[in-house]
Amino acid sequence: MSLRSKVLALVEVLLRVPPLFVLDELLKISLGLPVSTGDDVPFSNITIDVDVADPENYYDSHFYNAFFLTLLKFFSCCLGCVAALCIFVLYTKHLMIVYLYLMSLVIVFVSYWTNVSAIKQIQALTMGVDSPHHQSSILEDILNLNRKNLFDIEGPGILLVQNYVIQFCLAGIFRNVYLGPRNALIMRVLPLSFMAPSILAMLPVPPNLLHHSPVFSVLLPLMLVKYVLWASSYDVIQIIYAGYQHGRLFVSHNGLSALVEIEWMRLNVPCVLRVFWVMRVAEHAIVLLMDSYDEETEDGLKVSTLLAVQSLASMAKSLLVTGCETITAVLGMTSVISFFCHYIGNFFQWILLTDEEEDKSIGTVSAILFYILALQTGLTSLNPEKRFVRLCRNFCLLFTALLHFLHNIVNPMLMSLSASHNPSTHRHIRALGVCAFLIIFPISLLVYLWSQHTISTWLLAVSAFSIEVIVKVIVSLMIYSLFLIDAYRSTFWEQLDDYVYYIRAFGNTIEFCFGIFLFFNGAWILLFESGGAIRAVMMCIHAYFNIWCEARAGWSVFMKRRTAVNKINSLREASTDQLMRLDDVCAICYQEMHSAKITRCNHFFHGVCLRKWLYVQDRCPLCHDILYRIDNENKENSEAGNEENSNNQNLLLEEEPDLMFNEGVR
Repeated sequence: MSLRSKVLALVEVLLRVPPLFVLDELLKISLGLPVSTGDDVPFSNITIDVDVADPENYYDSHFYNAFFLTLLKFFSCCLGCVAALCIFVLYTKHLMIVYLYLMSLVIVFVSYWTNVSAIKQIQALTMGVDSPHHQSSILEDILNLNRKNLFDIEGPGILLVQNYVIQFCLAGIFRNVYLGPRNALIMRVLPLSFMAPSILAMLPVPPNLLHHSPVFSVLLPLMLVKYVLWASSYDVIQIIYAGYQHGRLFVSHNGLSALVEIEWMRLNVPCVLRVFWVMRVAEHAIVLLMDSYDEETEDGLKVSTLLAVQSLASMAKSLLVTGCETITAVLGMTSVISFFCHYIGNFFQWILLTDEEEDKSIGTVSAILFYILALQTGLTSLNPEKRFVRLCRNFCLLFTALLHFLHNIVNPMLMSLSASHNPSTHRHIRALGVCAFLIIFPISLLVYLWSQHTISTWLLAVSAFSIEVIVKVIVSLMIYSLFLIDAYRSTFWEQLDDYVYYIRAFGNTIEFCFGIFLFFNGAWILLFESGGAIRAVMMCIHAYFNIWCEARAGWSVFMKRRTAVNKINSLREASTDQLMRLDDVCAICYQEMHSAKITRCNHFFHGVCLRKWLYVQDRCPLCHDILYRIDNENKENSEAGNEENSNNQNLLLEEEPDLMFNEGVR
């Protein structure tokens, strides 16, 4: 991407940040609704004078007035949220038009307040009895060449020049950002309208006229701004309707998820949220630094290093607390966390020398997990102290989840290195180093948490996640070791599959038990600590996917394995003489057969290989005949053609063994 493209992308991101600040400010005031804490009753802060003839009616009227005022504030805030969201999703060219219009409106108000401030100061200087400029106009000073008054820094002349320059600049900016028709006469008169109060301040005009001159000076710019708004109303409605039509057609053809994904990428939402959160935290940090600087200046004390560190720690705590006080702030923090987790995943991928695309979703997974934790724990509704504690606990849960994700990255690499007989020692060392980290870090975290905190449901949940990741890593290392041993064996290891199955079954059983434990732990939290619809929904999802689906899948694997073992045990075992006469390899794994099972169609296979084959289908890999029959009649009918099929298949196997094996797999 070129530098110009990067700059344009950054500008587009910055243009979409202000609507988020508007949303954030509206959410800070709870959309105008009264916030009740504890036993407070809404509208309880209303003081009513009951010294009237009918105090009951007087109280009711004030109550209803306050209620309708609150309702009006709520609808106004909702309208502001809808407007901010509409501006946020606009295309860049429409967004620029909106900002140019708002800029022109802001310039008009800035011009008005600047003129008001300047005129007040000039009138105070020229009309004050004790002032040296009393009864002396600026025009008289210019005509009399009164340099003392004209060049007085605190005099009206300098103030007038400053205001003149400011208004001239504002008029120039307004002319450039004005979106309406550019009439030549109006464009020439426009600067005079901005500078009219400054011009009148030079003349000996009546004080009332000079006092009201800022109001008259903004009439022409306001009329132009109003005309632009009125003339653009039809275009605005047309754009909104076109956007609605586009979204409806897109959803009907591609679905809602596709529309959300496309708009998410077009708006570059994660980057916008990150910039918003960083700017928000930077603003709060500047305020805290200014407050601390003012306190230090007043005290006149030099802060020691320890106090400075404590001050920085308290500042960081305050920034974290205020950084998640609204939903928009939580979204921004989620985006920042996703950004850091993405690079953590990239770091471990660099260590493992892997570049799998699926492994790069660690940022997305961590963002979803953190946001769900924030919602189900009610992070925004807590007071600052409890919010900080809850935020730290959520971070601990997020770290343990990251450990599980890192295990999902390193586990297939361990299996690949051991099964492929990879001689690259440094790749083995890197993978084993990550495994060591995944064992040492959770143990250290558990030791610290259990030494610093009392037992609680949160601590039990973190401990369960940490122990679970340790068990998963140990299971992976044991299977990795078995595969390495098998790689250096010169003979076929038939018991390998059984050992791997038992180890994985042990690990899956531990995970299943922890899943049940976490479900009951969450149920306790839901019933006795902190309820909530989101927590209840997440518990239902956990119960279905992590308990029911896992139990059903595990039971299915167990039944398939038991059925396959029963089928294999019903087959004849090949004798040593038969194997010597055959002098062939297993058609499934192409390994020598020191022991084998004889199918009913007189084909020889390793028992383990045939058992794995039976997980897929019940037919012979070579002749497609049914391997296992319970019906004796079908068994007798099939045995008649077994000898002929066996001879034909052995002949074909001698001529084209690879072709026959591939056909059997298909």
